[in-house]
Amino acid sequence: MDPISRLKAAGLELPDYGGSELGAVLSASLAAIGAGHAVAHRDAEADRVRLEIPRARHVVVVLLDGLGHYQLDARRGHAPFLRGIESGTVTAGFPTTTAASLSLFGTGLPAGRTGMSGYTARNPRTGELANLISWEGAYRAEEWQPMPSLLAEADREGFTVTTLGKRTFAGSGLTHAVLRGGQFVGAEHLADRIDVALGIAQQPGVSYCYWGEIDAAGHRHGWQSDQWVACLEDADRELRRLADSLPRDTVMVVTADHGMVDVPGAPRWDVGQETALSQDVDLVAGEPRALHLHVGESHVRSVADRWQEVLGDDAVVLTRDEAETAGLFGPISLEARDRIGDVVVAMAGRATVVDSRTQSSKSMALVGMHGSLTPEELHVPLLIAEGR
Repeated sequence: MDPISRLKAAGLELPDYGGSELGAVLSASLAAIGAGHAVAHRDAEADRVRLEIPRARHVVVVLLDGLGHYQLDARRGHAPFLRGIESGTVTAGFPTTTAASLSLFGTGLPAGRTGMSGYTARNPRTGELANLISWEGAYRAEEWQPMPSLLAEADREGFTVTTLGKRTFAGSGLTHAVLRGGQFVGAEHLADRIDVALGIAQQPGVSYCYWGEIDAAGHRHGWQSDQWVACLEDADRELRRLADSLPRDTVMVVTADHGMVDVPGAPRWDVGQETALSQDVDLVAGEPRALHLHVGESHVRSVADRWQEVLGDDAVVLTRDEAETAGLFGPISLEARDRIGDVVVAMAGRATVVDSRTQSSKSMALVGMHGSLTPEELHVPLLIAEGR
């Protein structure tokens, strides 16, 4: 069976690269304010038309980390405003994880071009794991991810672009890697970021606001928890306030970077405890729902076959070449190739593979996880509201 058929049989879907995908959202928003020509490597106007984002003087783009379309739909009664403005869905890329998704959002390019291949990735200069959220173990951000950010491209063309997030994010490696460009304004609470966004929206331009509390609650407590619902309600309330207060000729676009599945009670394997999984594998990168296995060239096929045999119907195991043929990462550049595993594992259902040799007990005990290509992880909402 070919790779795409194997993914489909396991209930997994492919990202809609070049279509209705997360990489089109910021590109389309720039086209909406007349800055589409600043986007060198996408047809920004085509993105705008496809996503049906109206032309505007200012666009506020809000990214709610961890809010998948299916999770929002399941808790629609707790988010009446957001459900009322839903315009459709877009897909994240692979893996469905924050580092890769923010890179897709910020550059318009999938992980095969940016090398932002997961929560952790192999540092080709050291052979060790690099964490692409904390940036621990990685090298200089602009070298790791040299493709221009869409914000930087618009900034260079003279458009006003602003990023709103935690103050600590201003100097982070991830921000520099994928969202560099324009002005960064630090604000700790969502209400404060909304206040800042309303002020900025008085002027022409694009502003980007990130909110991570929904994802954090999902990891700790699960997306079906009361804590997750409370964070969704907070976001619904504040984004209603933003939409109600926006001036005319402005647009609010809300999306997310991935969804989530709750994994307690599902099958789980530990590479550190399973000889059949650790054999001939030099390094395990990625995350429990989407793994990169770095192995010696002569062991690629045998490792892929053995992992598939052990994991059975709970995963699809592909060589890097098979993953590229299937389109998981988009076309893989020479620079990004060594950060993608020789063998790539996409988990099905709610199953996970952890590695107790490199992961903390806290990270292995998370309730909500993401990274793979189930509809619950891949599809995220696209919500649009116009100022009045």
